[in-house]
Amino acid sequence: MNNRHAPSEPPMANRPQPVIVNERRNGRVALSLFGGVAFMLGAAYAAVPLYDLFCKTTGFGGTPIVAKQAPARVSERMFKVRFDANVAPGLGWKFQPEAEEITIRAGEVRTVSYTISSRRPHETVGIASFNVSPDQTGGYFNKISCFCFTEVTLKPGESRSEEVVFFIDPDIEKNRELDSVDTITLSYTFFPARSGGKPLADAGQLAGSRAERETVSK
Repeated sequence: MNNRHAPSEPPMANRPQPVIVNERRNGRVALSLFGGVAFMLGAAYAAVPLYDLFCKTTGFGGTPIVAKQAPARVSERMFKVRFDANVAPGLGWKFQPEAEEITIRAGEVRTVSYTISSRRPHETVGIASFNVSPDQTGGYFNKISCFCFTEVTLKPGESRSEEVVFFIDPDIEKNRELDSVDTITLSYTFFPARSGGKPLADAGQLAGSRAERETVSK
């Protein structure tokens, strides 16, 4: 007599449950994730101009404040203002101030010119950024007008003059932490502008190479 018994089935609680795909719920989750990523990207791009505006209105990080008019008074406190001019690699410009250093009273409006010259055989486009040091003086260094953050286009061998009009806020006297500061450096750096077109010389070389390839293939 065979006493073997058929294996008993596992209890219902231990059986693996079938996987139910809820496409509507998955779609909502995917949409939510996509929306979150899009929001973060948008916030990142929006933060750039907002941060720039914040720096220009507070002087944060050594960014000079943009002023609309001259101050009402001129202080007796004197400062030396040094001018630092730089050109990033790849632009091929010569950039220099008319004076390396001037002496100015707080509240006095001064204009300083810069000369920009191109050494490239084709048209080039540059854009300048700026800052002052020490960083703590950024909230007192005011620009009425300048050539920063504006694209400058130079033809081959062309030179031009640009100006910055500025003053040091006489309220700097109220900041006791800056009592020992008597020299401020204004630094400009020109970078190649991204919107600048590809040099015609490069485009011509590309066209020539393409024509040669077509001739060989025929």
